[in-house]
Amino acid sequence: MSPKELLYIEDALSHEKEMRDLCAGLAPQIADPDLKAFVHGLEAKCSQNYSKLYGVLSSAAS
Repeated sequence: MSPKELLYIEDALSHEKEMRDLCAGLAPQIADPDLKAFVHGLEAKCSQNYSKLYGVLSSAAS
């Protein structure tokens, strides 16, 4: 993997972590149960994306 591609993966990891943390912080403040469930779903999806990207980054380092 090229250095530019690695930088892109690292950047994407940062964005996914930021979104996950944002959703985790906002969800407890939401009163509407449907909206709260949606935000929790986004948080879960961001965690999945982070894990997948981290796996790509880990395999590239091997």
